Amino acid sequence: MAKHRNKLSQALHQRYKLVVLHEETFEEKASFSGKLWYWITGLLSATAVLVILTIILIRSTSLREYVIGSSLSGYERSQLMDAYSRIDSLEQIALANDLYLDNLQAVISGRVGETVERPDQEPGTGNEPAEIPESKSVPPSEDELALRELIESGAPYDLPEHSGPARSGISSYTFYSPIKGIISSSFSAGEQHYAVDIAVKMNEPVRATLSGHVVFASYTPETGYVAIVQHGNNLLSLYKHCASIIKKVGSFVRGGEVIAFAGDTGELTTGPHLHFELWYNGNPVNPTDYIAF
Repeated sequence: MAKHRNKLSQALHQRYKLVVLHEETFEEKASFSGKLWYWITGLLSATAVLVILTIILIRSTSLREYVIGSSLSGYERSQLMDAYSRIDSLEQIALANDLYLDNLQAVISGRVGETVERPDQEPGTGNEPAEIPESKSVPPSEDELALRELIESGAPYDLPEHSGPARSGISSYTFYSPIKGIISSSFSAGEQHYAVDIAVKMNEPVRATLSGHVVFASYTPETGYVAIVQHGNNLLSLYKHCASIIKKVGSFVRGGEVIAFAGDTGELTTGPHLHFELWYNGNPVNPTDYIAF
């Protein structure tokens, strides 16, 4: 063992010379001499420096994204997730705004019977409003003509409501009929049917039963397009299975103002009708006790 160590030590301390010659003339251009362990130490040091510089370059630049096994830091990952969440929220808002503008444009131009695709449903999957072929001309209904005339004249809605101090009970209100039609299913607390279903023609205008603010206006899989209006004195009215809604959340509506159009949307529907609910102080009440449909 000692003999081998001596040989290794002698080999490491032997001097070697590195000569650089011209390829054709063999003229000596440069030469380097030194002990073998100098050469080995220098080579290892240069390799270590090169590896360290490469690691620093990768970690400090975007090259780290292309290196297998590298990952984002916790802060960068949270920033990326927040950006994706913002993009998704903005996309949903943009789709909802497009749907609202399409419905409003259809109402103004008299094309309320045409289909407007929902942002959460693929075309042709059912439950969408019946589409009227472009080749057919559908004349506007009497209610729609009256609404147009009222809007164009700029006159206020002429059905009076009580003014003055706060009302003491639901009986003190003058309710507007949200729609005229045939009651196909009555209010029944025992069967947990807290509404009246009024069978009507497709795209009949749906009116707010009292003045208030729209607190919900969107599409649900079971009940289709739904509008909910919050009135004063803990009164709430719900309008379900609509073909389209022309008011957005936060809008103030007056009693008798058109807020939607009757339809046949949602899974729990058997034909064109309006599902109307009236809630007072958190409890459902029979709308037919206060409204003539």
